[in-house]
Amino acid sequence: MIAQPDSNFFSFPKLRWSVCHLREFLPTEQISRGICAPAQLAYPSHAEFADLARGIDALTFLPIGNDKPMTWEESLYVNYTDGILILHEGEVVFERYFGCLDEAGQHAAMSMTKSVTGLLGEILVVEGTLDDTKLVRDIIPEIGESAFATATVRQVMDMTTDVKYSENYSDPNADIWLYSRAASPLPKPANYIGPDGYWEYLEQVQPEGEHGAEFHYKTINSDMLGWLISRVTGKAVTELASERLWRPMGAEQDAYQTVDGKGVPFAGGGISAGLRDLGRLGLLMLNEGEINGRRLFPAEVAQKVRAGGDPAKFKGFSTIPNGSYTSQWWVFHNDNGAYAARGVHGQTIYVDPAAQMVLVRFASFPQAQNGFIDPTSLPAYQTVADFLMSQD
Repeated sequence: MIAQPDSNFFSFPKLRWSVCHLREFLPTEQISRGICAPAQLAYPSHAEFADLARGIDALTFLPIGNDKPMTWEESLYVNYTDGILILHEGEVVFERYFGCLDEAGQHAAMSMTKSVTGLLGEILVVEGTLDDTKLVRDIIPEIGESAFATATVRQVMDMTTDVKYSENYSDPNADIWLYSRAASPLPKPANYIGPDGYWEYLEQVQPEGEHGAEFHYKTINSDMLGWLISRVTGKAVTELASERLWRPMGAEQDAYQTVDGKGVPFAGGGISAGLRDLGRLGLLMLNEGEINGRRLFPAEVAQKVRAGGDPAKFKGFSTIPNGSYTSQWWVFHNDNGAYAARGVHGQTIYVDPAAQMVLVRFASFPQAQNGFIDPTSLPAYQTVADFLMSQD
């Protein structure tokens, strides 16, 4: 039985079904695509598509730390892939669905949600609506004495705040679970005395170090950014994502986003969406704000993301040794200039400007940490990029 309220729907192997059915467990808010016809993605001829798929399936690479080659097709199963989409020079060259997902389904994006929130934030910064040099308390006085009060908006966006918050999913006493209890939309137990909702939790976060010194991956930064976005626009992040992204990019499906007991969207991990629509989002980033002949945001937005953050502040990620993090996107600083939205259990939107490639993967890998899946993923992405560039 896969059920609430014990959250066993998020344990493996139940996760393999749950990732396509989150709105059956939790209340959600719509990210509407509107009522216009979707913009069609471009595909090569059937024969060319089939030839490319066979060629990609047969590619081999060496996983990180391993001397035994693996094929691309093998990696899809090793990584518990639920859906994979590859676009090259604007055309879909590979698309496949597994498990609970089909082309009409929506899948949990997990922390790729952060990158949607970060993109909205960066758009507002470039357009002058959000000042990233201001302190959080200057925009949201209600933050009170929270550790976030003295952080700048940019420090929140780049996760260089120093706030007390542990995100070890394997530790039942980690702060992530306290945060989950605060945010749960289900009725609180009679003896519950903690914060109620995302924003109330943020108001009581304690300091732990110095803001701006180092990158620390902590989901509460994303929800703090979501609150900042909502304050300066007067709109929920779901409404803004619909207006600035889903509707104008010609999405073919609504997305949806989980909410807390007060209706606040989970800006750090609540989106579920269609595979192709996240492909469109990747194309928007690759083409620096343009899609279907229409500009949705200034090119500077994508350029700032691609440039990355300060690598000197980015520590402790062995699979991304030269990386950085900015505006809630992961930047690899490799020869291809690749960057990505990433989420636990294997979610990714991987943008490779040199190869003109966007790769989107949904997955339900048993372990939450991407460090376990990167060794058979990152070299596979590079191998596909090399192959596609050789076809030009």
